[in-house]
Amino acid sequence: MSLRLIPGGRPRDAEGLLVTGASEVVTMAGGLRAGARQADAGILDAAAMGGLGTAGAPIVACWGERIVAVGPRDAVEQRLEAEGLPLERFGRLDAGGGVVTPGLIDPHTHLLFAGTREHEVSLRQAGAGYLEILAAGGGILATVAATRAASAEKLARHGRRWLDEILTHGVTTIEAKSGYGLDLATELRLLEVAFQLGREGPIDILPTYLGAHAVPPEFRSRPDGSEAYVRSILEEQLPGVAAQGRARFCDVFCEEGVFGADECRRILEAADKLGMAPRLHADELAPSGGAELAAEVGAVSADHLAAISDQGIAALAAAATGERPVVATLLPATSLFLMSDHYAPARRLIDEGIPLALGTDFNPGTSPTPNLPLVMAVGCLELKLSPAEALSAVTINAAHALGLGDEIGSLELGRQADLVVWGVPEAAQIPYWMGADLVRTVVKRGRIAFEHA
Repeated sequence: MSLRLIPGGRPRDAEGLLVTGASEVVTMAGGLRAGARQADAGILDAAAMGGLGTAGAPIVACWGERIVAVGPRDAVEQRLEAEGLPLERFGRLDAGGGVVTPGLIDPHTHLLFAGTREHEVSLRQAGAGYLEILAAGGGILATVAATRAASAEKLARHGRRWLDEILTHGVTTIEAKSGYGLDLATELRLLEVAFQLGREGPIDILPTYLGAHAVPPEFRSRPDGSEAYVRSILEEQLPGVAAQGRARFCDVFCEEGVFGADECRRILEAADKLGMAPRLHADELAPSGGAELAAEVGAVSADHLAAISDQGIAALAAAATGERPVVATLLPATSLFLMSDHYAPARRLIDEGIPLALGTDFNPGTSPTPNLPLVMAVGCLELKLSPAEALSAVTINAAHALGLGDEIGSLELGRQADLVVWGVPEAAQIPYWMGADLVRTVVKRGRIAFEHA
């Protein structure tokens, strides 16, 4: 049976769901986390509220697809009755002494592709660099060749296979990039498949257009190859993607040897006029001006940042004090898989007041992991995040990195009822048990989407 099929979720006559028996409820209430607040998970601790099973123990009440109350059991029950929501109309989900958190959010994935690139590991072990492999026709270009040849049906089967697993790790919303077509037809196919998989559910999928992922083979032999391809993006791909109406965002790979900041600015400004919010792959391998550009264009997210410059940090810090903070989405599993000797400067970014999110960067070449809790563990070990900071980074801040901070990422009144019950008694243990299978139950839009056997 596919794990992605929602198995009913509540008794047939129940319109709501009460989640009880939690040792901790991680609310993430109160909005975007930055600076010292990155470590504030808004935890309701049963032990401090009278103990498990008492009238003061924390519970979460869902009605339909929304959260209607979070807090001590007696106060929540009184509120529900007062608002005309009788308790007998609620199903019950017993957390069994486990932790309850918001559904996790992965704000950076390359969900859809064909083929694999495991042979590149040995090339890197022999000393080949990322851009060297790309220049030889490998890397992204190898995946492009396989993906162009893949049908929509094959891509959809691939997507479902990995979404099944992503769900078991407690993830209820993801961003999914195109970028393995680099021609209009394939880019549209990738965006359409991502959109349709999101409609199937239960995981919500936000498609992103990433035509500026690499210069495709048919342009690389031209003396003006990069500029000619940028013009094709501006004149052909962006209008076609906008007409299709599936892409919520436009991303660019702003990196030395790929696309420069000026090229990326032209693409992002054109996309913004067509209704696609800007985001960036920035400063992954070398300082590229990507973080500065993200602040300049008001991007929702600047991702990677393993090689961000002092000027880039200053630009993001300035944006963090304004009306449009740029979330720094860090991808430590990528640095790990690339066997890099340096990671994004997470502690400095936090000290500068820049909000951090974490993502898997799930892709076939540089981060073949769908496991967001594992990324949390790498974030704690290599980026020196605390468990609470890492949890903020995959819930409320990841929601803001997708422009959905008022909709998902926290357990508070009016938010979408996406939550996870974990088989551990403390939230700090989620990244501690590195790579372990800890998810007991996933609730999506108020209905049970996955239960561990």
